[in-house]
Amino acid sequence: MIQHLSIDLETRSSADISKSGVYRYAESEDFDILLFGVSLNHGPVRVYDLAGGETVPMEILQALVNPAVEKSAYNAGFERVCLSRWLRRHHPEIFSGEYLDPAGWKCTLVWGAYNGLPIGLEKIGAALKFSEQKLKEGKALIRYFCCPSQTKDRKWNRPQDAPEKWKLFKEYNRRDVEVELAIQDRLSKYPVPEKVWAEYRLDQRINDRGIRIDRELVRQALRMDEISRNDLTAELIKLTGLENPNSVAQLKQYLADHGIHVESLGKKEAADLIPNVPEDVARVLTLRLQVAKSSVKKYLAMENTVCADCRCHGLFQFYGASRTGRWAGRLIQLQNLPQNHLPDLEQARELVKAGDYEMLKLLYPSVPQVLSELIRTAFIPEDGQKFIVADYSAVEARALSYLADEKWRIDVFHNGRDIYCESASRMFRVPVVKGGENGHLRQRGKVAELALGYGGSVGALKAMDAVRMGVPEEELKPLVDMWREANPNIVQYWWAVDKAVKDAILLRLPQKVGKLQFDFRRNVLFITLPSGRRMAYIQPRIEENQFGGESVTYMGLDAQKHWTRVESYGPKFVENITQAICRDLLADAMIRLDDRYRIVAHVHDEVILEVSRETELQEACEIMGRTPDWLPGIELRADGFAAEFYKK
Repeated sequence: MIQHLSIDLETRSSADISKSGVYRYAESEDFDILLFGVSLNHGPVRVYDLAGGETVPMEILQALVNPAVEKSAYNAGFERVCLSRWLRRHHPEIFSGEYLDPAGWKCTLVWGAYNGLPIGLEKIGAALKFSEQKLKEGKALIRYFCCPSQTKDRKWNRPQDAPEKWKLFKEYNRRDVEVELAIQDRLSKYPVPEKVWAEYRLDQRINDRGIRIDRELVRQALRMDEISRNDLTAELIKLTGLENPNSVAQLKQYLADHGIHVESLGKKEAADLIPNVPEDVARVLTLRLQVAKSSVKKYLAMENTVCADCRCHGLFQFYGASRTGRWAGRLIQLQNLPQNHLPDLEQARELVKAGDYEMLKLLYPSVPQVLSELIRTAFIPEDGQKFIVADYSAVEARALSYLADEKWRIDVFHNGRDIYCESASRMFRVPVVKGGENGHLRQRGKVAELALGYGGSVGALKAMDAVRMGVPEEELKPLVDMWREANPNIVQYWWAVDKAVKDAILLRLPQKVGKLQFDFRRNVLFITLPSGRRMAYIQPRIEENQFGGESVTYMGLDAQKHWTRVESYGPKFVENITQAICRDLLADAMIRLDDRYRIVAHVHDEVILEVSRETELQEACEIMGRTPDWLPGIELRADGFAAEFYKK
């Protein structure tokens, strides 16, 4: 009797999966499964050569559609979506739905990420030091058999076109299943809680559901962007006389000819130059920034991703950030969409959708800027429905205040006051009222709140563009000191966590700080969060840092995505912990909301619901803002709005 399947597929499609995502990829008419590698009940791996004429046994096909049979794969969403399309096409008598039910599916990628391991089958195999790892020839074999042929006389390379390569490809498929089984075996002592698997299944349902886009708006935006780029480039050529004004080298030479010498022409550097150069040069730099505006590429991503149902699917990666467990964006990347600042957003949207480029150009100084601000509005609900967008208010600040028991901050949130004003009042010891008495100091409070909660100093303020926001450079260090003086419990909390981490590693004994527990087991530091979820830090050590003090290091991914030793300390651990708790709050809220509404997307601490026009906004916000039983007493609040399109 089949109780468990470990699966790996090799597939082909003319769609470029890196641009289209798996849903559009599997929707392609020429999509097919070439190899089906599978282990039954953790036994030997069998590769079914579908391209060579073999068939998958009926008992395995029936197990695929049976939620009671556990299925696992590395990045299991790929296998589940591909099998959904393949079964519907080849075995409609077994499956005729849209997508296989995520119930019963588990993802080895998530299992590894939950335990602090890198994302990627090759990387995780190397991190675990497997003797048998993913075959390095795989990428070349995938290009040869899974992508359209580069040979003119055939569309696809077939097994008979390269028998030795095909034999190696089958071994590659087998090895991937074996590596996946080895990961499961190695991690068997570190299980993922069922609560997290329930969140994973919700994530898969949201990806399956997708979010609708306004295809006409997208089409017109892409057309207008092309016209605008041509117009702007023509004006640049006229003003500069350059053959290619988009060339950084040529533009630098143009500036040098005008007595302006720059090392970089990035967006920030070009914007900083504009107020300080002659008017004609300022115009050239302004046009350069407009031409270089890359955010409109999001429209192209929508066009590449959208499926036949006019919805974009697969936009979220569950456990995209290891340790904290936060979601990551994929394909369109909803997490970094430009905000809306146009006062007449709907009018601008209608002009673009109508294709009225001349009127748009007449009414607005920058067409690329308008197109950029309209990106969010390309996401729309189904006809007869609306969006409810609900968002946690200052959730990280609330969670950090709660953890550190910084009572004055907790009172601010409890009484619905402005944390930036109150923080500035504490720091400068004067009343600060938004838009009123000492209102100019609110910006100082805001910058400090955003930059300094996790041990940041002058460098963190500069990274937050504090100087550009109007804080004089000589005030940065005093601002750090004032914030820390106003928040003594948070500062104390940083170092209490720092001590607990080091004691757990040195003494090999459990440590507690408030609602957190720190354990060192089997060469892994675990931090158990109030929700019961754990963060994992692999092979932690205490080593001398560059300043001659002690820091904790562990195996993780550095900024270049290399698996190496990463340094951390108390405030950085507190940042991980706080963000992980905020992630758990969002996950809990999404589980609650899913009982009543259709979640179509989520962005940071915000949830987008597609609902009937009669649905009450306040009810959805109330459900989202409920305090979970595992974090009693935290002051949460969710605000939101209803809209005919997405905006922020």
